[in-house]
Amino acid sequence: MVRGLLNKLVSRSLSVAGKWQQQQLRRLNIHEYQGAELMGKYGVNVPRGVAVSSVEEVKKAIKDVFPNQNELVVKSQILAGGRGLGTFKSGLKGGVHIVKTEQVEDIAGKMLGQILVTKQTGPQGKIVSKVYLCEKLSLVNEMYFAITLDRKTAGPIIIACSKGGTSIEDLAEKFPDMIVKVPVDVFEGITDEGAAKVVDGLAPKGADRNKSIDQVKNLYKLFCECDCTLLEINPLAETADNQLVAADAKLNFDDNAAYRQKEIFALRDTSQEDPRELLGMCECVTTCGFYLGQVDAAKADLNYIGLDGEIGCMVNGAGLAMATMDIIKLRGGTPANFLDVGGNASEGQVIEAFKILTADDKVKAILVNIFGGIMKCDVIASGIVNAAKQVALKVPVVVRLEGTNVDQGKRILKESGMTLITAEDLDDAAQKAVKAAYS
Repeated sequence: MVRGLLNKLVSRSLSVAGKWQQQQLRRLNIHEYQGAELMGKYGVNVPRGVAVSSVEEVKKAIKDVFPNQNELVVKSQILAGGRGLGTFKSGLKGGVHIVKTEQVEDIAGKMLGQILVTKQTGPQGKIVSKVYLCEKLSLVNEMYFAITLDRKTAGPIIIACSKGGTSIEDLAEKFPDMIVKVPVDVFEGITDEGAAKVVDGLAPKGADRNKSIDQVKNLYKLFCECDCTLLEINPLAETADNQLVAADAKLNFDDNAAYRQKEIFALRDTSQEDPRELLGMCECVTTCGFYLGQVDAAKADLNYIGLDGEIGCMVNGAGLAMATMDIIKLRGGTPANFLDVGGNASEGQVIEAFKILTADDKVKAILVNIFGGIMKCDVIASGIVNAAKQVALKVPVVVRLEGTNVDQGKRILKESGMTLITAEDLDDAAQKAVKAAYS
């Protein structure tokens, strides 16, 4: 699925520790089969399909849903693109197969419970807990369709291309004139004229124009009513009977709307997410979908982004956190995370922060960098001491405290009897953290 084109259209990235990292967006991602079911409720044409999680369910689905089908499409369900060209760690090539009906049970059995590695999963891959069995359609044309949010126009933007089913990034680079972008006034909504312009950009070969316009309107309605941040269909296909069908789709949803989209957020599959970031979620994550940074500050207020380095960081303030990661890189290390405890963190939040940091097996040292303003150094110090009692600290901890109640904070740490590495300033702290991590 597309990544580069949408990133160019609505770029949100930041330089972390000397190399570009994609900024974590607080958005729910759901599986293809879940997206297809949701689109069907909004009158969007989707292939007939059913998700299964065992070989027994495969047998039942073939009997009950596809009794007369000679071929079926078997799609592994993971929250990452590039499935078709992926490879299972078991050796099976491809996460999407078109097979004879009598072969479905065998190929699905080889996918379920296995790890699929794609260009987007990283080498660790993702586990396939479900496969999606779909009818095989006779496609005569493949197009591209997406709705996302555009900062420039401060509203939704629809992107259409007459060619789909392949890398939209490559098409946009080679044939930029083929990409049609239609901004939508968030107050006025999608108009007949706007929908018609999208259809013209898709350039269907035989599909009814008015029905195609209705499909565009239905998709926009879904995007708005379900609080989507991305609705991407690649390909939006044209069948032999002149129907537009969403053959493969990706939907993301705004976590800030979780309180009014409870049914959608109940679909969240946490088995597909970074376990380090799951530790940063609130207790009601399975129902509300919020991260710690998004719930009541009285409970917890941590902003966490997992990275690939070895030095865990706990800092107060986003700007100071960025500076801390930069100077770690400057001194020869790599940060393991962005973790901002905020300006008014409690002792309990500091303990939670240490739990998150120590849960990452790659962390070889922890750097605590606090500049106390509203955040008091003694609170941080008490949190560190109590965290050490609850969490087995097996790595060196470097602490730099400055600002409000700094003397009290340093006294608490000194009287605790803990083996800590203290630093006088940020540069000193970074050098000591790098030395501790790599010596």
